[in-house]
Amino acid sequence: MRTTYGLAITAATMVVALVAMLYGSIYTVPDLGTVSYGLPLRWGVNTVETIAGPVDRWTVDIPALTIDLVFWFIAIILVQFFVSLRW
Repeated sequence: MRTTYGLAITAATMVVALVAMLYGSIYTVPDLGTVSYGLPLRWGVNTVETIAGPVDRWTVDIPALTIDLVFWFIAIILVQFFVSLRW
């Protein structure tokens, strides 16, 4: 029974990490529309609209993506460690 709680907490942490990495926030002004991805750092920006018309341009910040991945991997490892200590 205790193992089930530990696995559930670890799975929930992994789902939160996945949602945070793929979270997209929309920024719109009259001549620009972008969707930014990533929490806590913005690692990807998809420009979908400019003053010249619709576009599909991606900008990926590799160092921010790496830091995001390391942050969430460490969070998952720490949760597993504390769950194993608790249960």
